[in-house]
Parts: sequence; structure tokens; C-alpha cells
Amino acid sequence: MATVWTIGYERLLLQALVAELEAAGVRRVIDVRFRPQSRRPGMSKTGLSELLGRHGIAYESRRALGTPADLRWLYRNGRVAEAAQAFRRRLEDRAPDELDGLAAELDRGPATALLCLEADPVTCHRSVVAEALRRRRPDLVVIDL
Repeated sequence: MATVWTIGYERLLLQALVAELEAAGVRRVIDVRFRPQSRRPGMSKTGLSELLGRHGIAYESRRALGTPADLRWLYRNGRVAEAAQAFRRRLEDRAPDELDGLAAELDRGPATALLCLEADPVTCHRSVVAEALRRRRPDLVVIDL
């Protein structure tokens, strides 16, 4: 049975993030931020990739699975249902191949976590990505860290 984990780093220090991933057995992190940049030291693409690499965890940025500014605004302003619906449409319109490929990789690839900022997966677009993967893989188990 295929599994994908999700994690948000909003309330985690760098070492706590790594510890969570290691405890779950994650060997690959897919960053699903549209802009993999952060004001928090070490959480931008390059720094995060280097840190994870030192712990044997591969890092990939998949911008196509991220939320553009207009949808991030909806999420940040409490319009989660509206944002999720718009993001769901965007994913299926603009990134179906990316989703299909990722869904297929989950069988043969390393244990994978989807990473974003928000601590609560319910208010984060990564839950919509996980939902889209589950539509492609009904057997998929999603674990929120």
C-alpha cells in the first residue's frame, strides 16, 4: 500500500523538522511551495536541500504543485474552502501530468513527504495535493505529521 506524508514547518525549528521526517522514515521531501523561499533561516530551497541531504533525505521542489499568490491570499484570509476549490481546479488544469507522475512514483520511490509552510494541513493546499493523489491512487494512505 502506497503512503505519502505531509508536513508544515510553520511551528518547527530546523532540527525538529528533520527529527519528524526521520521518525516517520521519510527519505524524500517534495516541496510544494510555489516559491520555495522563506524568511526563516534554513527553510528556503537551497538551505533546506542541503540540510536534508546531510540527513540522507532527498529534496525536490515541485513548483507546479504550489499555490500562486492569488490563491495564497485566499488561504491566508480564511477563505479556505474557496481557495481549495480554486486550487483543485488549477491542479487538474495545469498539473495533471505532474500529479500522475508523482502518484506512479509512490510505488517505487522513497518514502515521500509533501512539505509546505502551514502547520495545519486542513488549511493548507498540500491537503488538496494529497487529495488529488488519492483520486489517482485510491489505496494511498496520507499521514499528516
